[in-house]
Amino acid sequence: MFEKVSSWWSGSKPEAESKPFDPTDPKQNPLNPKGLKPCCACPETKRPRDDCFLKYDASEAPLKCKEEVEKHLACMRSYGFKV
Repeated sequence: MFEKVSSWWSGSKPEAESKPFDPTDPKQNPLNPKGLKPCCACPETKRPRDDCFLKYDASEAPLKCKEEVEKHLACMRSYGFKV
């Protein structure tokens, strides 16, 4: 409470509040200049991944679709998303 008062009297500027990292903010993340959200990034790898999971039974999909999942994760990481 008194930090604001003392900084007001002393004339020093308060420290700027740092925003948490937002991978969709092009100013914070140069890897994502269009500001894509995770749901809209990497449609070229997202669709094959989803189609693979729909094609196989839930028990065998993780093994059969491993390559598609890895490609999609690599694409998402290339945009700066932490997945």
